[in-house]
Amino acid sequence: MCSAQRAEGRAPCQSGSQSAMEGKRLVAATFTPLTDEGEINLSVIGPYVDYLTKKQGVKSIFVNGTTGEGMSLSVDERKMLAREWVEKARGKMDEVIVHIGCVSLKESQELARHAEEIGADSIALITPFFYKPTTADVLRKILLQVASVVPAMPIYYYHLPQVTGVNLSVADIVEGIEEFIPSFSGVKFSGVDLMDFGQCVRHSKDNWSLLYGVDEQLLAALALGADGGVGSTYNYVGGHFNQLISAFNEGNLTQARKIQFKLQELLSHAIKLGFNLGVNKQLMTDVSGLRLGPPRLPVTPCPQSVAKSVLQKYQSVFPEC
Repeated sequence: MCSAQRAEGRAPCQSGSQSAMEGKRLVAATFTPLTDEGEINLSVIGPYVDYLTKKQGVKSIFVNGTTGEGMSLSVDERKMLAREWVEKARGKMDEVIVHIGCVSLKESQELARHAEEIGADSIALITPFFYKPTTADVLRKILLQVASVVPAMPIYYYHLPQVTGVNLSVADIVEGIEEFIPSFSGVKFSGVDLMDFGQCVRHSKDNWSLLYGVDEQLLAALALGADGGVGSTYNYVGGHFNQLISAFNEGNLTQARKIQFKLQELLSHAIKLGFNLGVNKQLMTDVSGLRLGPPRLPVTPCPQSVAKSVLQKYQSVFPEC
């Protein structure tokens, strides 16, 4: 789905639908449901899709990424999950982006072929981060080698420098990239360098989607030309951020800022308590009622006292949800 396609529908937590967003959209980076024993729990995915579409008004998802603990999953587990997400989202969602990045280029290619086989809408690739690319040219060659095995599949570059340690200029990576990767479709930009992001917008093509991945700074990215946001918090505040996008499109920056500041208030509180994936997954479990299970090591489960405090803060900041 390109940035011109729009989701429809309203949710109890939102006053504006994605159909009113002029092509800008939210993409929920989904958590991976696990059993208490740490095994994949596919039975939750159908209800999860329904929760996102009906309760949050979010109809695009990014699966097996950082929020989904993709790098802690085996290739077989990632295939199983990707297939289930695609099947359960069919007819209910507008877009399923499957993250296929691995330390091994061969495994990324394998997952890319599988994503195409199951009917995913697009794929995303984080850079290898053990042996790291040292130049934009090397990173572009990695993208090319993955794209070459699925030439008709739209592909995003997933930029997450605070985790990968690869902080190459994304603007340098994407400039002219369409000349040798015609299927290149955009960037999941999860860095905080807004100047680099702005230069990505400058070099972007009409058929690209530039999705900003730092939820607490979405409004700033929209002002620079982002096509939307992709992140974990849209699992449980997606309805509010649909409102933020609608307010931004209408020129109501006061309302847009009000919503952005609410998320910042919640995350500031959580960060003081040690906000990590375990805390985030527990908050989603508490808000949605879905049985998502604990995270996998090395991520540790959320302490009960922290879970209670973060949930109370969420309920005070977003009482209508």
